[in-house]
Amino acid sequence: MKIFLAQQNYHIGNFEANAAKIIQGIQKGKDAGADLVLFSELCICGYPPRDFLEFDDFINQCYATIDRIKEYADDIGVLIGSPDRNATQQGKDLFNAAFLLHEKEIKAVVHKTLLPTYDVFDENRYFEAAWQWGCVDFKGKKLAITICEDIWNLGDNLLYRITPMEQLAKESPDVMLNLSASPYNYAADTVRRSIVEAHTAKYGIPMLYCNNVGAQTDVVFDGGSIVYDCNAQLVKELNYFDEDYALFDLDELSKKREVAPTAHKYYYTAAEVGRDTDTLHYLMDDKNIQEIHGALILGIRDYFGKMGFKKATLGASGGVDSAVVQALAVEALGKENVHVLLMPSQYSSAHSISDAEQLSKNLGNPYDIIPIKDVYDSFLTVLKPVFKDSAFGIAEENIQSRTRGNLLMALANKMGYILLNTSNKSELACGYGTLYGDMAGGISVLGDLYKMQVYALAKYLNRNSEIIPQNILTKAPSAELRPNQKDSDSLPDYPILDSILYQYIELRQGPKEIIAQNNDPALVNRILKLVNTAEYKRAQFCPIIRVSCKAFGVGRRLPIVAKYLS
Repeated sequence: MKIFLAQQNYHIGNFEANAAKIIQGIQKGKDAGADLVLFSELCICGYPPRDFLEFDDFINQCYATIDRIKEYADDIGVLIGSPDRNATQQGKDLFNAAFLLHEKEIKAVVHKTLLPTYDVFDENRYFEAAWQWGCVDFKGKKLAITICEDIWNLGDNLLYRITPMEQLAKESPDVMLNLSASPYNYAADTVRRSIVEAHTAKYGIPMLYCNNVGAQTDVVFDGGSIVYDCNAQLVKELNYFDEDYALFDLDELSKKREVAPTAHKYYYTAAEVGRDTDTLHYLMDDKNIQEIHGALILGIRDYFGKMGFKKATLGASGGVDSAVVQALAVEALGKENVHVLLMPSQYSSAHSISDAEQLSKNLGNPYDIIPIKDVYDSFLTVLKPVFKDSAFGIAEENIQSRTRGNLLMALANKMGYILLNTSNKSELACGYGTLYGDMAGGISVLGDLYKMQVYALAKYLNRNSEIIPQNILTKAPSAELRPNQKDSDSLPDYPILDSILYQYIELRQGPKEIIAQNNDPALVNRILKLVNTAEYKRAQFCPIIRVSCKAFGVGRRLPIVAKYLS
């Protein structure tokens, strides 16, 4: 039997486009001589559909799309993902399902057992878990079909009471097939390979794992579909951040042969991958930065493409954050589609303006300069009767930021642009940003990257030639909202800050654990207090393109009003 993997980019709720892609994938499989084409989880409707699943019309369109696709599943098998109604009247209304189509009929339906509710996942909200298991017979082979999370219950630290593959293994299957929608983070490839390798080592049969690719607002699916043979050896890994296809011969994958013995750890978690290395080295690792670049380009491109927008704007400050966002946007959307504003105040340094101008010249994108001094002064004049003779402070600084936010939103509204937010994760974590000012935006590009990662990404963008002027990379970071201001006036130095933030946010370590790693207690408590008291700001922030295993947003749910650990 020959099995074809179709790693594709779907659009949630766009049934016409998704069906066209799937039909194209079926044809590619036929042209390659495949017996079976394997697609990814919920490919019919796109993942994650969230509350769309509560609309009957949405589910009706899923079934109508399956009916259309099955006409192309004549002499070839097609394995696709879709919601399936629960006909038992027990439990929730839907299953997360895999449909096997052949001879223009639905030959089998397999339901997902393990429904994740951690991080960005909330499947138990919508789906009922499978309660019976069995292999599917197809062209003389027994197929052990699982859906994404179904293969993640393995090893010593089990998350669930049931392990679907343990049930399926009782029928001596010939191959394991997994339809997946596994989001990207910079540990995902290591984690994914470890779990598939562990399965093939344990059960002694091949596994073909087909992952989704493409961005859905904040969640990026990286592809990287993988195939391991029965000897627990990696045969092929499909492209990252792009659609890809490949054909595999099951007979070849099933051939036993002598291989060098390896210790098959059951699987790594994302937190484990970077735990035993220097935190900053891990965060700024060349491989991780290269992957993050690909994820952000895909995230920007799909956000605009799937929303039907073409042009972006942002504020160019002459700092590294806005420079990196601008360079990424130009790469993702084209230079003619990125219009930036330079908005100097009386506190802006001359080199900030010249650096920002040089960046736009290097990239070739249009830009305008709008000084904000007069607008800022008019605010102060209007507010003087209320402010009276109080000293210059945070209110006056924030008026500058909100002035810039208003100008950017005016341009976006007038021209039909989307405003790209330029805040980084270090700033968002500590509340170092202005609500309705520099925190404005339709999508956050760098909100899941710590400041030191932003510097590393800037250097990566300059790998072939100087795009971002060197002065932007070497000068001390500053919001330039008061004379001689530096970020270090308000925040610890970024290398120290980022390391402690990573321990707290990604690794979920408490203050005592972080202090035990030779960190200054007063500094740790100061940083954690900043993070916790800024929760109300992040609750009002725009979606963030997710690249870590714990991003701000839907995947990190903390109360705004709470007594935090200290």
